[in-house]
Amino acid sequence: MLSRDNDVWERLSGPYGSAKHVPGLLQQLEQEFSQEVFNDLFQEYLFHQNSIYTATYAVMPFLAHYACTTSDVAVRKELFIHCGIIEASRDEQHQAPYPPSWTELADVVGSTVCTQMHIEYLKAIDQLRSLTEQVLTEAAELSTDDTEKRYILIADAAFRESYPVANMLMTFSEGDEYVAECPACENEVYIWPDENHAAPLKAYAEDPVFQPDQEAQAIIPASSWTDEETQVLAERTARIGEQTLAAHLPYLAGKTTCPSCHENIAVWPALLSTFTM
Repeated sequence: MLSRDNDVWERLSGPYGSAKHVPGLLQQLEQEFSQEVFNDLFQEYLFHQNSIYTATYAVMPFLAHYACTTSDVAVRKELFIHCGIIEASRDEQHQAPYPPSWTELADVVGSTVCTQMHIEYLKAIDQLRSLTEQVLTEAAELSTDDTEKRYILIADAAFRESYPVANMLMTFSEGDEYVAECPACENEVYIWPDENHAAPLKAYAEDPVFQPDQEAQAIIPASSWTDEETQVLAERTARIGEQTLAAHLPYLAGKTTCPSCHENIAVWPALLSTFTM
């Protein structure tokens, strides 16, 4: 873990420049968790428009340690979710000894420092992953809205290295729409709630918001889970009581006819195809 008084912080960056003020924010959080301070840290230095930064990697061990040692359920959930968002957004997985984009940083601070930062980040992810059962149990017991529960599922998927699933759920976090890509014609397929509630989801060729009168294609829901990922997701969705995704998942794992080319398609792989990293 990079010490707070290390000069390397001045060489690290977030979305808006130097991370030199990050150690001060970390010190404040260690003294007493403040949602305002954490929001400032996350939004100003760690995450912006699905991107993470060198400062993010250096901060993650501090957040993981805090999440693993706090007795505050709400704080643990907050850190679990936000660290999961970070991990879902990490687009340089499986890079060793550190991400290629750090070449200039390594020239300044040394490759040893960069290697250690990367190692410590991965250790932090392992620590956060170990909290999954506890966070899921607490989410099931506490009154939490579906959106927050979905973000718990996003974090869980990211920590399990199911990155396409995590990013799909994060992109469609409200559960009010999904967009797939037909493998046959490569046109978008809009998966939308049925306004008459005859079925939770139907498929459209165009965005129903702008083309409300178009014909919808029925989706035949899956009667069983045909792959491990949908089975795990369904089990955890039911466990924490995320009702929106629980209703949608059989349809997302189902089959439909492409509204554009009329080929039969499986919805789930078509939905995840644009999130393959």
